Amino acid sequence: MSLADSLGAGAGTSSEQTPDAGPRLGSQSTSDAGLGVDPSPFAGRTAVVTGAAGGIGAATARMLAARGAAVVIGDVDPRAAEVVSEIEAAGGRALSVRCDVTDEDSMAALMDAAAEFGGSVGGSGGSGSVDVLVANAGIAERKGPLHELDVDHWRTVLDIDLTGVALSMKHALRHMAAAEDRRGSGAVVAVSSILGLVGQANSAPYSAAKAGVANLVRSVGLGYAQTGIRVNAVAPGYVETPLTAGLDESVRSQMTARQPIGRLGAPEEVAEVICFLASDAASFVTGVVWSGDGGYVAQ
Repeated sequence: MSLADSLGAGAGTSSEQTPDAGPRLGSQSTSDAGLGVDPSPFAGRTAVVTGAAGGIGAATARMLAARGAAVVIGDVDPRAAEVVSEIEAAGGRALSVRCDVTDEDSMAALMDAAAEFGGSVGGSGGSGSVDVLVANAGIAERKGPLHELDVDHWRTVLDIDLTGVALSMKHALRHMAAAEDRRGSGAVVAVSSILGLVGQANSAPYSAAKAGVANLVRSVGLGYAQTGIRVNAVAPGYVETPLTAGLDESVRSQMTARQPIGRLGAPEEVAEVICFLASDAASFVTGVVWSGDGGYVAQ
């Protein structure tokens, strides 16, 4: 397999990205409280993470739960239930909802279920709304020159990787905008990609979709800025997944050589950026695409 055939950088898909063994319910330092850092910045908040059966999404779901959120995972992949079990075993609160990000009724139902779940967590102070959305679900592409493009494949990638993000945002924002008593607490983080910021040969559908996500958050971020709802994106670079682990060593070497930092990223490293953007620590940040790419875009 060539580098061009490998997974598109920063893909947020659950089916291609399965979590490796590693930090479970997040990596909050035990010394944070002593440093004046809130160890539970999402306490009392409900977070929805799409495409969280594996990879970046699963790492983010675990981290949000570790930091106090009631987490709702929306995915077509049944392995999402395993992530929920991990979170619950570690003392967190989580729910798995099967959904299709390309279907508007499905996304409306996901956000309604999340709001209900958030309001049913008893004495934990659940919000009864949607406080955080991580729009991570996506798929990779079949790479090739544009003159050989299968238009049905183009539509599938754009439908999941761009329209799916827009529909996720639409129905999460419906709940956030209605929560007048909690003005300023809503945060949306979409997962774009380095290929949404820079070009790569033979990557038309994925690059177009992820560039669309990047400009979508700029537009929506501006549109909701005065409501206190923040909308941002993270653009991951090449991240370690079971797929990249199974590539030929020569291909992995090429991928690593492209990274100024000299290695591939870990899902938890991208999850840290997502959690920052979703937290009150980023209260002055909106309409931004934040690269988490080991310096890839800077070169």
